[in-house]
Amino acid sequence: MNFLLHSLLFNQAKLRPDSIAIEYKQEKISYQQLSTLASDFAGGYSNMDLPKGSRVGILLAKQVETITAIFGTLLAGGSIVPVNPILKANQIEHILCDCDVSILVTSKSRLKQLEDVVGSCPALKTIVLVDFDDSIMSDQYSKPIISWQDFCQQYNADNTPTIIESDLAAIFYTSGSTGKPKGVVLTHHNMRVGAESVAQYQNNTEHDRVLAVLPFSFDYGFSQITTAMVSGATVILLDYLLPKDVIKALERTKATGLAGVPPLWMQITKLDWPDSIKDHLRYITNSGGAMPQSTLSILQDKLPNTDVYLMYGLTEAFRSTYLPPDQVNTRPTSMGKAIPNAEIFVINSNGEECKPNEEGELVHRGPLVAQGYWNDPAKTSERYKPLPASLTDGRTVTELAVWSGDSVKRDEEGYLYFVSRTDEMIKTSGYRVSPTEVEESLLLLDDVSEAVAMGIPHSELGQAIVIVVTSNSTSNNLEKEITSSLRKQLPAYMLPQKIFIRDELPRNANGKFDRKQLYIEFENTFSN
Repeated sequence: MNFLLHSLLFNQAKLRPDSIAIEYKQEKISYQQLSTLASDFAGGYSNMDLPKGSRVGILLAKQVETITAIFGTLLAGGSIVPVNPILKANQIEHILCDCDVSILVTSKSRLKQLEDVVGSCPALKTIVLVDFDDSIMSDQYSKPIISWQDFCQQYNADNTPTIIESDLAAIFYTSGSTGKPKGVVLTHHNMRVGAESVAQYQNNTEHDRVLAVLPFSFDYGFSQITTAMVSGATVILLDYLLPKDVIKALERTKATGLAGVPPLWMQITKLDWPDSIKDHLRYITNSGGAMPQSTLSILQDKLPNTDVYLMYGLTEAFRSTYLPPDQVNTRPTSMGKAIPNAEIFVINSNGEECKPNEEGELVHRGPLVAQGYWNDPAKTSERYKPLPASLTDGRTVTELAVWSGDSVKRDEEGYLYFVSRTDEMIKTSGYRVSPTEVEESLLLLDDVSEAVAMGIPHSELGQAIVIVVTSNSTSNNLEKEITSSLRKQLPAYMLPQKIFIRDELPRNANGKFDRKQLYIEFENTFSN
């Protein structure tokens, strides 16, 4: 069990049972209490007599039940599918159906949003409501609904199948450059090694208090739980409405660690910070895009005693590189070097390792590399491939590396620098967005004939979504009408910042939309 992801919790329950594992609002849950709650959830899962590895969708805000369901599912031999609560019903339906979720753990308000879609999820056997009451009618949803209290049962380890570290632990859905989000398959080993690697270079200890503000459906956000539990630290759960809520929580909770993405850092640097924060915030981390230099400088001024970790990662390999805090002032634009237990290559189009300052694709090798995309061998084979023979000393190597799709370069001292994406994926507000998914939503609208979505440089978002459409509509308010319709289909981070309406879209010699020409035309949209 010590090599399994959930053993992080149960080991700490033995080592420091009375230490606080989770703080949520006024609640403080010890490691021993959390392990008991997780065991009870595992009892409910076991009573359903599901095959090992069955998927449990967790569609909740950050709360104690969220963490309980995660570790209870893993203990019972299931696998977790964290679902971002801000997604729309059609997007959640895709996730539930794509990986055949058997149990959905959610709340009344979120279930109400899924009223029209849960019936179309054939594998879904049970919905567990954390706030069930007598007003809930199972017939309304065509699925059995059970309260959290009734679901949780006494755990019997004899009912649990044998679990090994190569078994499925989680599926995280992430957007690529085309199509709907894909499920990245991660084993216990992938996630356990990832947690230990990050905790190692962040120097986490049992004295840390980690303020978790990022979505748990985001592997970077989820790792705040597992990284803290490697060392027996406390995780403080926060769903914030406004950036100032993060500042208030830092002060109130005396947090020692905070992970963020560039848009969050840019928002909170504009606010006043109580002087006391600098005395207890030991470290901050950034991933999901490059930290703007101006934002970094402000953070360093506000937090002179705080270590800053600039990191790079992709869901397909969890985390790849980090820049040590003592190098931030020397090379602030660098992604750093490989994290512990990872090997990073920069490979050119000839399959050769690049020379210093030569651009090539970042390729990640090691135990953090995921197992591919759920039920999608074609897309898996595009991204997961063996290293070139020249890098394996001529040996036959069956191990797969993940080819990131990111162009980088390495300096003479081995530090890496991001150059560009090699595909059309949009990186905005720390999220990866498929242009195809945005375009498909646009083409569902009666007034849109053709559509192209693209990511344009933006000082706060990293990239902003810009769409160019053709339309036969004579409406004078077409842009507003398109935005209003998209709000019903897409979460806020996928909405366009600008909409341009054209009589026709440029095409290349193959008759495809000339995306390069459109990008050149609009690349300075937000430069002023």
